[in-house]
Amino acid sequence: MSGAGRFLTFEGIEGVGKTTQVARLSAALSARAIAHAVTREPGGTPLAERIRDLVLTARAEALPDTAELLLMFAARAVHLQNFIEPELARGRWVICDRFTDATYAYQGAGRGLDAASIATLETLVQGARRPDLTLLLDLPVRVGLERAQRRNTGAPGVATAAGPTRATDRFERERVEFFERVRAAYLERARADPERIAVIDAAADADQVAVRILSALRARSWIS
Repeated sequence: MSGAGRFLTFEGIEGVGKTTQVARLSAALSARAIAHAVTREPGGTPLAERIRDLVLTARAEALPDTAELLLMFAARAVHLQNFIEPELARGRWVICDRFTDATYAYQGAGRGLDAASIATLETLVQGARRPDLTLLLDLPVRVGLERAQRRNTGAPGVATAAGPTRATDRFERERVEFFERVRAAYLERARADPERIAVIDAAADADQVAVRILSALRARSWIS
């Protein structure tokens, strides 16, 4: 399918099911012959993935909050120039697991960094580029963290009956209060920009969530 590329982002705290719903949306677009690419932040290109490792991997040396913020935007600058913008220019849709809303939520509300500074970096790195639609998967914090904990159960690198386990990253180790601030910031951004940000109740089962996501696209006349 030719035409203008659409830039869609998924947001939400840990455990809301973004990975599952990104895959389901990708399958739905493929079934409609809509050319698209799936990516994530931080990361999305080989260089940006190296920056992702610096941000997410816990190390003995502390990563200052301001350094974390700058690394997020460094990865985003690489991602935009080397992947997102070329894909959109080709008329392909881009589905991204997290984008700048996550920076306002995690580094802004979560870490307590100044939103005005984030906005300055956003303009510097992105110019006028913003997502065409952001799908905010929302869950109560304790429910999301319980889901994430079940996903990560077991020792890092040890396979279980459910498959290989995954070590928790720096963000997943934060306290409940951190994620309450993050969730509140996400919901506040949705209230401030309802045309762009669609809040999806992620407490429903995965099939229902997928249906609601497609409904948000149909409401914009982007799919049949």
